[in-house]
Amino acid sequence: MLIPKALDNRTKALIAVAFAGWLTVLGCTVDVKDRDGNNSKVDIQTPVGGIHVDEDANVKDTGLAVYPGARKKEKTGNDSKSANVNISSSFFGVKVVALEYESDDSPSKVQAFYQDQLKKFGKVIQCLTDKHGGDLTVKAGHNSSSREVRCEGDNNGSVVELKVGTEDNQHLVSVEPQGNGSDFALVFIQTRGKEGTI
Repeated sequence: MLIPKALDNRTKALIAVAFAGWLTVLGCTVDVKDRDGNNSKVDIQTPVGGIHVDEDANVKDTGLAVYPGARKKEKTGNDSKSANVNISSSFFGVKVVALEYESDDSPSKVQAFYQDQLKKFGKVIQCLTDKHGGDLTVKAGHNSSSREVRCEGDNNGSVVELKVGTEDNQHLVSVEPQGNGSDFALVFIQTRGKEGTI
């Protein structure tokens, strides 16, 4: 689905490669907590920043409630269905919390529930896309990152994304029809540039 797919082995390898040169010249600590052979928690700390990945994300960290009766999707192979990722340095920071769920209820019922949930964060917009995360914009440290979220692309497709906030502090719910029910993701994204905190 949306962000959790970014935590497959390929992405973990890309993160490792990106920091490999950095880590070889800096003193660092690496802590991997292996749950049933699944490396579900990784912490890398250096003098200039760190990466923290936890595949066992807590829905409370999204600021949203779970839709009544929904079931958390289980990990399939290397495809994690939840994640809490925090990358921080003196140059930028990115925090992403994402979880995937499924429900026997129709997408319209799930959307109505989250339309109401998201109102507490501001004006909610509805975007359409053909895939989960297809309308997601994240610009860490970008000058326009405090700009309100908006629909990107051609705003066309069967996946509904409800968004609220700014590009550097946003909540997103992505809902896709699945048979007679729905698959949906709850996402919280927060970024910062050189100045600021997460």
